[in-house]
Parts: sequence; C-alpha cells; structure tokens
Amino acid sequence: MSAEETARFEPRIVAFCCNWCSYAGADLAGGMRLKYRPNLVPIRVMCSARVAPQFIIRAFQEGADGVLVAGCHIGDCHYVKGNFITAKRVAILRRLIEFMGIPRERLRLEWIAASEGDKYARVADAFTEEIRALGPSPIKDIRFGERSRSCASC
Repeated sequence: MSAEETARFEPRIVAFCCNWCSYAGADLAGGMRLKYRPNLVPIRVMCSARVAPQFIIRAFQEGADGVLVAGCHIGDCHYVKGNFITAKRVAILRRLIEFMGIPRERLRLEWIAASEGDKYARVADAFTEEIRALGPSPIKDIRFGERSRSCASC
C-alpha cells in the first residue's frame, strides 16, 4: 500500500463493550467531551464473555479491519468470572484468525472500567493507529457467503 493510500485509509473497527464497565467508560469519554478517533463502532453486550467467537469472525468477514473486545478488569466482573472466560477465548481466537489469514494484532482485548473514560479514548486512538499502520484487512474483499457461487473452482 502506498503512502498516499495509507494516509486516506480509515479503518473500520468493531468494539464489543461490556455493559457494566467498558461501555460505561465509552459513555464517560463522550460525557467528558474527550476527543478520540471515530473509527470504533461500539456494540454493547451484557458481558465480554457473551461475545461469541462467531461474532468476532463475522465482524472480520463483514469488512471490519479490527475488532476490540473490552470488558471489566479482572476480578471486577459483574458476572464473577466472565472476563476470565473472555481472556481464554480471545487467546484462542487470535490463533484461529491467524490461521484464517488475519494478523493477530487485528484482535485486541482491553479491560476498561466505567470510570476510565480517558483510557477508552486512549485505546480507541491507539488501536485505530495500529490498524491504520497494518492497512485494510486482508480478507476485506472476500464475501464468504458469495464465495462458493462466484468461484467455480472453490
């Protein structure tokens, strides 16, 4: 990708945020009028452990350049062990997406408390810049549902 294309590239990032902490942190960042990149599309889930592997894979299939999973800090989960489940799941998913041809750096896990609006803004900016440096997703042009219909050899 040329320098000009890199400068024009605006990543699309899906952010799965737990209702109790990270989504509230995102809300706090907005309430504090903190400036951060608008590339993240937050999706509220009740717990980070409710983010099924299919959701993450589907986000990449539908054109996301990066996926952020954000939850409560370890030990602060409203559902006791949800973030432990999430930590294990994301570690496994990083290997799976790498097998699919997606660099593992495109999937990020963060623990953001409801009182950490500033951290949410910092993570949004940092992750956007990381994804911008990586360029568009390598599977962005592949439409998985249409692949078998359009490719005679597949």
